[in-house]
Amino acid sequence: MKIAFVGKGGSGKTTLSALFSRHLAASGGTVVAVDADINQHLGVALGLSEEEAASLPGMGGRLAEIKEYLRGSNRLISSAAAMVKTTPPGRGSRLLRPGGPDPLHDELARHVDGVQLLAAGAFTEEDLGVACYHSKVGAVELYMNHLVDLPGEYVVVDMTAGADSFASGMFTRFDLTFIVAEPTRKGVSVYRQYRDYASEYGVALAVVGNKITGPDDVAFLQEQVGEDLLACLEFSPYVRAQEQGRHATLEELESANRAALDRLHAAVDARPKKWAAFQAHAVQFHLKNAAAWANSATGEDLTAQIDPDFVHGPDALRAQAGLH
Repeated sequence: MKIAFVGKGGSGKTTLSALFSRHLAASGGTVVAVDADINQHLGVALGLSEEEAASLPGMGGRLAEIKEYLRGSNRLISSAAAMVKTTPPGRGSRLLRPGGPDPLHDELARHVDGVQLLAAGAFTEEDLGVACYHSKVGAVELYMNHLVDLPGEYVVVDMTAGADSFASGMFTRFDLTFIVAEPTRKGVSVYRQYRDYASEYGVALAVVGNKITGPDDVAFLQEQVGEDLLACLEFSPYVRAQEQGRHATLEELESANRAALDRLHAAVDARPKKWAAFQAHAVQFHLKNAAAWANSATGEDLTAQIDPDFVHGPDALRAQAGLH
């Protein structure tokens, strides 16, 4: 299953991305966590030191190699250079499994606490004034487009803060999106934006209340978001200790908060896979990007990259395996 965590800055989405990734791994799942936020803090939240997290190779810095690998023998794509962030897979493209084995995971992922961590890459001084962060997140979008996750496999993405996630089609790449909301009016503002933007695409949303201090906070969120409120996590001394660098096993997390993670896990596993919709959204956003900028940027008609006979999902993965 593909899962996103979104929320306003400071809501705790990175902390919850890390906690949920560790929870899934402790439950026996294959878990890849992807840091796709401009503020790259997921590695530290998972337990890496600042130095270890900073040394993680960014996917955005390996975009050319990622494109070349994913292109495979797809005859509709003239070259890796002609691939853009929305290029969907087709027959001959290389599909990925969460965690691999493949060169992308083998070379870019770091194992931490049972989780394979990938990072889009930090926004560097060299990028200032000449690039936007979406050029790095584009590598994550290509990764998600080519990913086939089977039962017991999870990809958890810590997204950019606020409604900036809608700058690309990546918000349609998930089986379930968790909107992390503090019990304040500002805390639920991102929920309203996300709900309104995502409604026409059938994106499944659930609200996770965070930093709850009592029944009044829960009542406020229930009033504001209604039945979209899935679970609430209480203010956590365990999380505060983690943020101060005092890491402990997940068993030491407060029981109420562990129960909240269980509810998130159950909600994810209950989601049906919709591969046809997944591919249709990829094609839809590729057409939009081709018309808006990508055709002129590459000098090609990128609508020709769409393979109308390609059927995404486990069958495509099995067909790929049969070729090797």
